[in-house]
Amino acid sequence: MDKRTIIAFALSLLVLIAWAYLFAPKQGKAPTGMEPPKEAAAPQPKEAVSSQPSVSAELPPVNEAPAASTSVAEPEKKITVETPLYEAVFSSKGAAIESFKLKNYHVNADPGSPFVELAEVGQSQENLIRVLFDRQGAHRQENIVYKANTDSLFLDAGSSPKSLVFSGVTPDGVAIQQTYRIYPDRYPIELSLTLSNRSDRPVEGNFKVLIRNIPPTHSSSYYAFVGASLLLNGKLEEIKPDDMKKEKDLSGRIGWISYQSAYFMTAAIPENPPSASFLGLHLPSGIVEATYIGPPVAVAPMKNVPAQFTLYLGPKDLSVLKETGHNLDLAINFGWTDIIAKPLLYVLRFFNGFVKNYGLSIILLTVLIKILFWPLTHKSYKSMKEMQKIQPLMAKIREKYKGNKEQMNKELMGLYKTYKVNPMGGCLPMVIQIPVFFALYRILGSAIELRHAPFALWIKDLSAPDRLFNFPFQIPFMSPPYGIPVLTLLMGVSMYIQQKMTPSAGDPTQAKIMMLMPVIFTFMFINFPAGLVLYWLTNNILSIGQQYRIIKRSA
Repeated sequence: MDKRTIIAFALSLLVLIAWAYLFAPKQGKAPTGMEPPKEAAAPQPKEAVSSQPSVSAELPPVNEAPAASTSVAEPEKKITVETPLYEAVFSSKGAAIESFKLKNYHVNADPGSPFVELAEVGQSQENLIRVLFDRQGAHRQENIVYKANTDSLFLDAGSSPKSLVFSGVTPDGVAIQQTYRIYPDRYPIELSLTLSNRSDRPVEGNFKVLIRNIPPTHSSSYYAFVGASLLLNGKLEEIKPDDMKKEKDLSGRIGWISYQSAYFMTAAIPENPPSASFLGLHLPSGIVEATYIGPPVAVAPMKNVPAQFTLYLGPKDLSVLKETGHNLDLAINFGWTDIIAKPLLYVLRFFNGFVKNYGLSIILLTVLIKILFWPLTHKSYKSMKEMQKIQPLMAKIREKYKGNKEQMNKELMGLYKTYKVNPMGGCLPMVIQIPVFFALYRILGSAIELRHAPFALWIKDLSAPDRLFNFPFQIPFMSPPYGIPVLTLLMGVSMYIQQKMTPSAGDPTQAKIMMLMPVIFTFMFINFPAGLVLYWLTNNILSIGQQYRIIKRSA
């Protein structure tokens, strides 16, 4: 191993440390002041967004709604909807969703813990998602108390889809009907709106979707995005909460908008996406508000205008999002490793379909990757072995020509040519594997498949650091919970053994530096997800076997 190989190792290590420092989850301050946010002025869509007004059409009239005075005086009701996948609470005030609990996902790895609640709005009493027709200078639709067609809906696994219908009338004679189509085996909810202008004057406004939530004080996953996102002109736009402290205004063809937490998302998808506007705000109360503002709509007297949306409230599961359509699967973004990470995730899911254990699936995926890279790593080890053999000759050349660098390099190149050794052969295969490592890093640190997925013995959650026991005291360099990171320590030992078996450099100082790498990596991995540590440990064990095979053949 020569200096170039050492430099390659050092650069790889620096990249790893910088990556972990820049993108690892950080503790954040809890939002202060949980009072309800002040009502912001309704934003106007830009003129460029929609130059063509919507055309009213003769449609079947909406269901008869109560008179305006009755609609406003109607007491607010909570309508419970339960399916095999979720428990939701709708409010008749604004026909909004204010609670959405996912039955297949728990707060922690304990199966008895509460279901995951998507509506994390604290004490603000805000709704998770609301769809409305907003009219400037008119009665705000979100203050309307609707009349619902039922007090509750229950769908079991064999149920047919059912509808939850809200009907209301504004004080100036605009009848509004919102119909939620609920399915027992799907997360997406179909929403149909119909506006009926019963007045003798045209009505103008915009269809809006408001999604509100409070980001967590710290991320529960490595590298998982948290914030608002949208599909703008066919491309994913991700906006972090801090970037919305100043109003974020975007316009164009909007396929969908969403709020994403580490593993879950709430999204609204307009039918036949028009040119529209997006407004993102991070309010002083801590609430992130993502707003879709459709193009202007004009409703002629005694005419009806419809609108269609699909609402998705569920896990950031790649296959589920792909099945939902509308390019919603683009919400799962593994950054620059995306082109590698998603195929690897599909392979991981494929293995899990057979072994039913994501820990074993990670081991199988590691073996597969090792097989694919076997020729490269084999060549790397052989190259390092050959470099070790000519180290004495290299040392003599460096000593002889230490005052003439140009001649020294010329003699070294001649030596490489004579013994048919490639000085870059030892590090190039390692550099090629770095993108695969980062892709696995992103998958194993943020994929919902690993969330609360058990492996064996004390490892109950592959998305969390492994800890044996739970100590009441703090441990330096370790994030809570505090315990013995057994898997990480085994990884460090395996890396030490692998380093001892690696052909050493001729320079004793360089050799000592290389022996420090297992210690550095052990401290780096102490807070990494158990799934990632398991991958690295398995890879080390396979590398030890490969090196042993090469050494035995060379003997």
